[in-house]
Amino acid sequence: MALIVQKYGGTSVGDIARIRNVAQKVAAARARGDQVVVVVSAMSGETNRLIGLAQEISDQPDPREYDQIVATGEQVTIGLLALALQAIGVPARSFLGHQVPIRTDSAHSKARIAGIDGDAIRAGLDRGEVAVVAGFQGVDPRGDITTLGRGGSDTTGVALAAALGADECQIYTDVDGVYTTDPRVEPRARRLEQITFEEMLELASLGSKVLQIRAVEFAGKYRVPLRVLSTFDEGPGTLITLDQEAEGVESPLISGIAFNRDEAQVTLLGVPDRPGIAARVLGPVGAANIEVDMIVQNVGADATTDFTFTVHKNDYARALEIVGQICRDLGARDVKGDDNIAKVSIVGVGMRSHAGIASQTFEALAAENINIRMISTSEIKISVVIEEKYVELAVRSLHRAFKLDEQPPAG
Repeated sequence: MALIVQKYGGTSVGDIARIRNVAQKVAAARARGDQVVVVVSAMSGETNRLIGLAQEISDQPDPREYDQIVATGEQVTIGLLALALQAIGVPARSFLGHQVPIRTDSAHSKARIAGIDGDAIRAGLDRGEVAVVAGFQGVDPRGDITTLGRGGSDTTGVALAAALGADECQIYTDVDGVYTTDPRVEPRARRLEQITFEEMLELASLGSKVLQIRAVEFAGKYRVPLRVLSTFDEGPGTLITLDQEAEGVESPLISGIAFNRDEAQVTLLGVPDRPGIAARVLGPVGAANIEVDMIVQNVGADATTDFTFTVHKNDYARALEIVGQICRDLGARDVKGDDNIAKVSIVGVGMRSHAGIASQTFEALAAENINIRMISTSEIKISVVIEEKYVELAVRSLHRAFKLDEQPPAG
């Protein structure tokens, strides 16, 4: 008998028919002899509706009351799913976050999980019940409802799996696994049988939307086997594993390609080249709660430097304004910016043991006359900034160059 935690997102429980479909999947797992804990999101679109109601009342809703409102979406879903399970003869009991309890800090709308008491759920499982748990929510030390931020139901599922010592956490969504890249951009993209936590974390942070970053971090930290599956199509999905579990199998050079169109570039030209300049530039940017991604500094022959960095497109105007003031303070030559850029990244643990990946990447892009503006690397990642209009061409050319449409040899 295995203990399985299944998490279903908003599209998976978007209406009564889909909730009944989820109940059948849960019943099938239980019929195989597994104990099942189910974590669900609010029905598709419901959280946005609740947020809209709160904002109709107040432009800046009180954080505590905001969480009280938006957490109600999951309460409806767990009750409906528990009823659907009971209707087909499966004993089930629903749990809100505070009924588990899932304990969090008091950072409303972005709370972090501090601990989970799984005794009530374990007792129900021992009685033969399915536990249906509200994702996205918990309770703080004052007894107030908190929410974990958008996508927080993934984190709830992984955290419960870790707390209960589950054999596997299954994330059900509207795709049937993790692909080498977005199939809408490259139709020959291939579903991966498995990928490491490290690779998945890089892909999630670089633009892949399959899994929430915090959930992957949590799964890796607590060594929770994680599988991405489709709610609507049968199949093995993609298993996210630790590096050690792939021993004996030659790691592919590249596992996936991610891209992000939400990038903008800011360049400060002709900055005096002296110690502390980077801090003088990035300090005020960070103080404005603007996250900086890639950074490049080029020193010229005239004792000045050009300082370039990227930010999220939503922060572009504010970053330009801040850097404009810095330009005047430092006596720099000019400030330039561009919000028509994108970042394309290749990810793979195989980079650690193979040379020439960077040159192969640059050659593939050069063959399509795609100019690279910035480059960033790590042990298992190479990212480039290019003009946004070339994103899809870049993804397809790199996918082809690294033969990602081909099935790897059997281990």
